Amino acid sequence: MEFNLFEKREKPLIEAALIKYLDNGTYRDGTLSQAMRYSLTAGGKRIRPLLLLATVQSLGGDVTKSYEIATALEYIHTYSLVHDDLPAMDNDVLRRGKPTNHKVYGEDIAILAGDGLLTQAFEIASVGSLPDAKKVALILALAKAAGPMGMVAGQTEDIEGENQKLSLGLLKAVHEKKTGELLKFSIYAGGLIADVSPTVNRLLDEFAAHFGLAFQILDDIMDVIGDSTELGKKTGMDATLNKSTYPALLSLEGAKKALENELNHARKNLVQIEDHYKKTDSKFDSQLLSEMLDLLQLQ
Repeated sequence: MEFNLFEKREKPLIEAALIKYLDNGTYRDGTLSQAMRYSLTAGGKRIRPLLLLATVQSLGGDVTKSYEIATALEYIHTYSLVHDDLPAMDNDVLRRGKPTNHKVYGEDIAILAGDGLLTQAFEIASVGSLPDAKKVALILALAKAAGPMGMVAGQTEDIEGENQKLSLGLLKAVHEKKTGELLKFSIYAGGLIADVSPTVNRLLDEFAAHFGLAFQILDDIMDVIGDSTELGKKTGMDATLNKSTYPALLSLEGAKKALENELNHARKNLVQIEDHYKKTDSKFDSQLLSEMLDLLQLQ
């Protein structure tokens, strides 16, 4: 299945689920609900839930049983953006082409909106038609990916790395946690829902690691060469905050080569998964995941 058709089918369902659970879990007319809704409906590519659903579809799993965990994942991603934008962190004024949450509702409400999104995510993940054992495994993995050994650890290291020149290895470690963990969870969750074997799970984990790093390298590059109007956020922020990035450490051309290298490794992982399924007379359709890699390709 082509990704553009898949996205056209699934993205409206994701958007509807985001609001359904918000309306079910908050006082609709309250300030907190409005602030949470503001950031949830600000747009975005919905890469993480789409990646999760695409993984399920590619592996022959049941996409209809995957919306709760995909929604929970996007709640956590949205909370992280609200908090990242705060004056105490990146101090951004623009997100997805709109004023950041704290610019509209104030820092206090923005913090609480992020808290609300984070905690409600786990409520959403606990419902749905998946077996309880899978729900527990997914909630555990999501907590680890988002928490003090995952995304939050990466955010901390990112802040501590400001005004320092990190080595390439340290920078990669920061990116793997700050950005990579939620992307890796997307793919892990898809594999768990689709009941993949340990061998396929290992290959998916490798694919996810390369996907996540490519995603962040591209983000670093676009902060240098991207258009703020098209990206929906201010560019040049990494330099303003004196952060170590792939272009800063490797040069712009070096960062582009690093991006291509990660994408090539990820494509090889998809071929390995295909080869594995051929041996077991099972079907794996790599088109969706391959085309999602293409989204990370510089034009």
